Amino acid sequence: MINLDEQKKTDQKTSSKSKSTTKTSATKKTTSPKTKEEKTVLRPPVEQLYGDELVFLESIDKFAKPKNWYISPHLLRIFILGSSSKDKLSKKIETKFYGNPTLVERAIVTLASDRGLLLIGEPGTGKSWLAELLAAGISKRSTLVVQGTAATTEDQIKYSWNIAAVIAKGQSTDTMIPSPIMTAMENGLIGRFEELTRCTSDVQDSLISILSEKYIAIPELSDENVIYAQEGFNVIATANSRDKGVNELSSALKRRFNFVTIPIVTDQKTEKEIIEFRIQDLMERKGLAKKIPASLLEILLETFKELRDVSLSSRSESDRLESSLSTAEQISILEDALLQNTFFKDVGPEKALAQSLIGGLTRRLPEDLTVMNKFWHAVIEKNKAKSEQWKKYYSEGQKTMKSFH
Repeated sequence: MINLDEQKKTDQKTSSKSKSTTKTSATKKTTSPKTKEEKTVLRPPVEQLYGDELVFLESIDKFAKPKNWYISPHLLRIFILGSSSKDKLSKKIETKFYGNPTLVERAIVTLASDRGLLLIGEPGTGKSWLAELLAAGISKRSTLVVQGTAATTEDQIKYSWNIAAVIAKGQSTDTMIPSPIMTAMENGLIGRFEELTRCTSDVQDSLISILSEKYIAIPELSDENVIYAQEGFNVIATANSRDKGVNELSSALKRRFNFVTIPIVTDQKTEKEIIEFRIQDLMERKGLAKKIPASLLEILLETFKELRDVSLSSRSESDRLESSLSTAEQISILEDALLQNTFFKDVGPEKALAQSLIGGLTRRLPEDLTVMNKFWHAVIEKNKAKSEQWKKYYSEGQKTMKSFH
């Protein structure tokens, strides 16, 4: 028989213990560390960065398109080059690639055909950016990328094996690691191959069967030993024209690609638009609302124009800078200058630009320094009479070059 008094005492003890536990728990909750801030992706892929534009374009897409393409060639062109009033869209589409529209159209048409696309040009001309835009618009996935280097192997283009899993279970499709290109084939997506000519010839030629027969054989397996490309699959490769002669493409591989050459932008108006677009994007990513001083951008553009003229008129390699003097290099130089001017208030914009430009373009010593010194005295010295900003820029450039000695 249960003693009610004893039961009451037991209940009171339990209740008291429960309250004590609750209090302790509440105290712990109060003193627990704050929730960590959500991580920010340093550089989101195009399909995330411009995801709202892609969704909008897909929702209004009534144009003819190849099978398995996310948006049609017509709207892909608008996605890359931006919309205008004649397109009559309810949402403005931002210009992302500043270049010849014909080149973009040729690239799009190539990807709708049976051939791969090879974007070729000088370093910093936007080949990789265009490739990413094309892949994002067609597949809504631009991250299936093989980065070509001297160490790239055939396994990285086709497939490899999870050794631990193979030892435990044997070779099968479950223990196989597909390459980005194989994943693109299986799902009818665009695969990207960066810096193709950096790879050795035997590695390059492993693409021949992929681009012509559209399948990858897996001799290690008895069943399911062939992966066939699905509709929508294609390859975008990039190559630097400066790598010509390093690892030349075989004639067989060349026949599998359509070549589209991306030239260096020499039109100052277009170049200015590209630089402003990219710098604004880069500054926003860093959480900095930094406006580009108009005089600083003018000095940068004029300096590069003059440097290109000098490079074209030079008779030997030793009389020109090693740099390709591309738009991408201008963006990098201006970004560094703006950051230096932002973080170190005692460094004026002209000083920051001079240091960034000379430091960024002087790579071979003493050859590049000699070229830059001659240029500074022959060209920039004349421009210092234009304004106080040019005068400061000239003076700071001289000081920077002296620091190399």
